[in-house]
Amino acid sequence: MIPEWMQKIEIGPCACCTVSVGKKKGFVQKAISQLFTFFEECLVNDSIAQRKGLLQSLDPRVKLVSMVILIFAVAMTRDIRLLVMVYVLTLVFAWASRIELGFFLKRVWVFIPIFAGIIMIPVLFNVFMPGDALVTLATLGPNAHLGPFALPPIITITRQGVMMATIFVLRVATCVSAAVLLFLTTPRDLLFKSLRSLKVPKVYVLTLDMCYRYIFLFTDMVRGFYMAKKSRALKTLPLVEEQKWVGGRVGYTLIKALSMSEKVHGAMVSRGFNGDIKIMHRYSLHRRDYVACVSVIALSIFLMLASQNLIWV
Repeated sequence: MIPEWMQKIEIGPCACCTVSVGKKKGFVQKAISQLFTFFEECLVNDSIAQRKGLLQSLDPRVKLVSMVILIFAVAMTRDIRLLVMVYVLTLVFAWASRIELGFFLKRVWVFIPIFAGIIMIPVLFNVFMPGDALVTLATLGPNAHLGPFALPPIITITRQGVMMATIFVLRVATCVSAAVLLFLTTPRDLLFKSLRSLKVPKVYVLTLDMCYRYIFLFTDMVRGFYMAKKSRALKTLPLVEEQKWVGGRVGYTLIKALSMSEKVHGAMVSRGFNGDIKIMHRYSLHRRDYVACVSVIALSIFLMLASQNLIWV
């Protein structure tokens, strides 16, 4: 006997075979699309590192040391003019390294600097940062309180607060830009080898290397889960059911990862692994590497001296 739900006839094309432009994505589809977006960006990053640009031509060790020194100097800088200058330099280096500025700006500003700006919103108000009023928001009158906390008679946005928030966001954006430039223009294997050459403990470097290598394998595994689910689903599940399915797949992926880690380690040991990975690439320093390193060190010293008011800017 045929069940009733199989006797129902739906007029129109199958929902799983059509794509409606305005239709809202499901929970699982959003998660899968985010994983694939990450996978595509990683492939784009690898292609950028192979381009013939300014930063791609430098030794990975020089880039790593230079970027670390520059980030440290920028973190100490409080002059907005110097921060703008260094940030513009990162854009120039991105252009000289044949990185699309739109792609670079999106990678930098999508999350971290915007999140830093949200964190600094309370600093704008005279409740947290007294100073010269720029915009008056509310008049509370004398003896205003918020619970046990006393409030000023007038709530305003202060000039000092705006300046502090701007400097903080610009500092974060500049540091993130320098780090993004390093990762975009350096192949991952060479970057990990550069960390080892700087005496970073090999257990940390090996863990990062293995995580990066096998995240693509597990991404493909997740895609297999989703395709198997789609091929067996007759209708769209409720959000709660999709969340339960995702939770179950997460647990299975964890079990699979633990099992695979043991097998991979055994295979590595059987092939002579002794705790260190050898990369068949020999470093060679050229004149441009020395010029780049000296230039970045000089700029960093200038920024640190200017931040301490030891030189006039």
